[in-house]
Order: sequence, then structure tokens, then C-alpha cells
Amino acid sequence: MNNFNILTRRSFLSYASKAGVAAAFSSLIDIPLIAKRALAANAQLGQNGKKLLFIFLRGANDSLNSVVPVQDSAYATSRPTLGIPKDGLTDYSTSGAADMPLNTVATDPTFSYPNAIRLGNGFMALHPSLKFLTPLYNAGDLALVHRVGYPKQSRSHFDSQNYWENGNPNINASKDGIFYRTIIESGLAHTAALTGVSFQSSLPLILRGSDAAMTNLSDPSRYDLFGLPNTTAGNAKADVALRAANQFAFPDKKSRELLSLQYKNMTDTLSIFASINFKETLLDAGNTDGDTIPYNLFPNSNAENGGYAAHANSAAKYVISPSHYSFMQSLKSAAIVLNKTDAIIAGTQLDGFDTHSNQGSVNGSHSNLQKAIGWAMYALKQYFSNHSDKVNWNNVVVVTLSEFGRTTVENSDAGTDHAEAGVMFVAGGAVKGFGKGNASGVFGGSPNDSVPWVPGPASGGGSMFGASSRYLKRAVDYRSVLGKVIRDHLGASQDQLNRIIPGYTVAGEMLQSGGISTKDGTKIMGELPVV
Repeated sequence: MNNFNILTRRSFLSYASKAGVAAAFSSLIDIPLIAKRALAANAQLGQNGKKLLFIFLRGANDSLNSVVPVQDSAYATSRPTLGIPKDGLTDYSTSGAADMPLNTVATDPTFSYPNAIRLGNGFMALHPSLKFLTPLYNAGDLALVHRVGYPKQSRSHFDSQNYWENGNPNINASKDGIFYRTIIESGLAHTAALTGVSFQSSLPLILRGSDAAMTNLSDPSRYDLFGLPNTTAGNAKADVALRAANQFAFPDKKSRELLSLQYKNMTDTLSIFASINFKETLLDAGNTDGDTIPYNLFPNSNAENGGYAAHANSAAKYVISPSHYSFMQSLKSAAIVLNKTDAIIAGTQLDGFDTHSNQGSVNGSHSNLQKAIGWAMYALKQYFSNHSDKVNWNNVVVVTLSEFGRTTVENSDAGTDHAEAGVMFVAGGAVKGFGKGNASGVFGGSPNDSVPWVPGPASGGGSMFGASSRYLKRAVDYRSVLGKVIRDHLGASQDQLNRIIPGYTVAGEMLQSGGISTKDGTKIMGELPVV
């Protein structure tokens, strides 16, 4: 940009970050070529009423203790301390619906079931802390995609998170994100005040790019400008300041349109967030988990956490760990923005998955993290089903991402180390899970898959040791999962998807059809019928 004495996009973002405002803008730069190309594609991307919510599980979730291969003979021997025990009265080889260990007695502890939850695909089970996923699973609204990764997997948190977010594995030079490119291709980034929004400490790479800025907020209830409060008087004062700033005489050739659009989107965004009640109490539609009351869907205190207050302040009735209240607040904000505005993508992150030591088994740090995952998915279904405004559960897809899985064999510190393939949770009313066109809701986690899971120890070449002596080898590329959702849910054309995820244009990547990847010789499953 030319050197004017103005508040440029770059300097404002820098200032905002330092000042703690934590707000970017939804669209700043008009690029006619991209906009015209998006409109010419004659696709419905971003305009079909469908939306997406993402949750990044940062630190690398231990997928083998999330979606548990209880029928693999190598599982228990590889994890003598961390392994999730089978229920002696359950036959895990049978097919059908998942078991649902929801409570029938109001006073029972929330997580009283101590064993692996049978999933009904004949092979896999859920960690007991994920019990609130079972209603979604049995409704066909949840797909569990196992053995997910990318070619030549990095075991660096920093690099692998970059690759998951930029959609270009092993290319650190790519500095824009998959969902950023999705919004750019929709053409909405240059016309709408809100398109992509994240709720965390800083804008994640997945929504970042140089041609337009998405919106990031750490706390929407404190969204302000120039230190002004988010009140009627405060917003009026900010509006006056912005209008005054927009009166400077910038010649057209010096980006006057760019600056005008910048200020307009700032005022529009302020107005949108000022009209939303982010502190609204949102309850389940009926009594939850066999209790006498409906639970708060997005607890932000002990009093709101499950049946705690209704049972003499009993911590045994928590649905999540109190350490995850800030995550639930961010998740609530993301859900509300999708439901109350025209934004098409929103998300947040859950930290803490780098469990090198004292990971825990049925209980412990990893269990607490998974309680947040399970309750988050349940809460989102109930919210978009019973409190819908601009979008309902049938038109929302929720996806989780995590940079890699963890080692098959537990380490000497009762934890797990960096490894390869992991698991993705994909939820929504449009998801094709159990009973909705699929025999089960598990992909990549069965000996019957097109790339079968092979049980057995390292000496027998079992899948849990497929990449090396203790690494689970991928059978699904994460880009195939996101690509399927972006095209078949959000409405991108194939040409648009090829630009959003460049690997789709490389025949040897096999992202769409599946086959042997020429990148590393690994056989992968291609796109899966998750939506």
C-alpha cells in the first residue's frame, strides 16, 4: 500500500492485536478477477444456506483412546496403563446401533460407565468420556473418520498444524488457509460484513489470507473499537469517529474504494455484534441424561455445569471439566454467530492434547478433554435443532481437526508421543452416518473397509504399526474429508474446490478417487460419503 498517514489494514491489525481488541475485519480488498471468477462458476458456494463450524484440537489428540480399536489384539498389550477396558458383559463383535450409557437414575454420576462403549461396527468402541456422542451416532448424525493424515507426515506441532490449515502438506510457504480460500472463492469476502469468524486468542491460519481479512474475537461481549464499550452510546461514538476518518480525500487511484469498504465493514461489524446477546442462557430441550432438569448447553460456571447445582453442588454431575468453560464460551459464540448472522464458517480451538505424560485412562487429563468434545457435539446438535434462526442442524456440519495422532505404544511417563494418523469427528443433520446410507458411522476403523484395518502386533504388520514400529498409518487424507464437505455441503464447484485445495488437481494425490498415493506409496480411501 502507498505510504499515506492513515490507519492501514496491516497497521490496524497489528494495533488491534497489541491492544487486545482481537478483531479483524470481514472484507477489505476487492479483487475483481477472483470475485468475477467465483460468480462465473455458477455454484452455490456460500449461498445455499449451508454452514460449517470447525474445532481444532490443538496438541494432537490421541485417536486410539478416542475411537478405540478394542478388537485389535495389539491394543491392550500396547497400552497396559492407558488402555480402555472392555465391558465383560458386552460382545463388541456384534453389529448395529451403538450402546448409549446415558443415565436412567437422576442421582447417578454423569460418567459412571467405566468401559469402552460398543459402537456397533464390530470392531471399534468409544472412550466412556465421549458418551454424549452416542445419541448423535445412533441418529446417523455423526461420522467417525479414523486413520486420517497426509503424505510424509510431519511430527512437528507447528508444521503439521500449518499443513492442516493451509491445505498444502509439507509446504510452509503457503500462508493462506483452506477456509479462507473457500470464502474467497464464494465471492462473499468482498461484499458481506461477516463471512468467516473465529473465537480464540488470534486469527488461525485456516481463516487467514492476504487478500481479505476474516474476523477474530477473543470475547464478543467485549468487542469494541478505540477502547469504547459495546453499548449504544459507545457504538455511536465509534461510528462518528469512523465516519469522520472516512472523509479524508484519498484519490481513487490511491485505493479510496478499498478504504471506504474497510470503514464500512468496520461499522457494519460493530452493529452486527452489538445486536447479538452472547450471554443468553441456552438450555437443552428436555431433561438431560436422565436428570430432573434440562442442562445448560454451554456451561460457563459450576452452577451451569450439568446437574451440579441441582444435586447439592455435586461435581460428579459435571458434563465437562471446569477448566473448559472458556472453550464452551467460544464454542457458544461461534454457534450463535452462524445462527444469527450471514457468516458461513465459524470456529474455535480446544487446547491441551499434547499428552506426553500422565495422560490417564478412563479418567484423567485426556478424559477431561474428551468430555468437552462429546458435550460440545451434543450441545451443538441441541442448539441448532431447538434454537435455530438463520440455520438449523440439518444445514450445519461440524468438523474437528488435529495435527496428528499419537503413538500406539504408551511411553514410560504414562503418556503418548507424536505419531501419524488420527481421527476426525464430523457431525450434522446432513451427515451420512449410521443408518443413513451407511452400515455404521465409522470410516477407516474396520477390517471391512476398502483399506482394511489389520489387527495384530508389529511383527504381524498390524495397522497400528503400519507406518513404523509404533505409528498408525493413514488410510484417509484429511483434505478428502474437508474437500467433500466444501463441495457437497457448502456448494463449491469442482473447479472451485481445485483452487481451494490444490492437491485435488494432482492425479497422484488420489484425494477424490482413492488409490496409491504417488507422494509416499500409501493406499488411501479417497473421498468418503460423510455428507
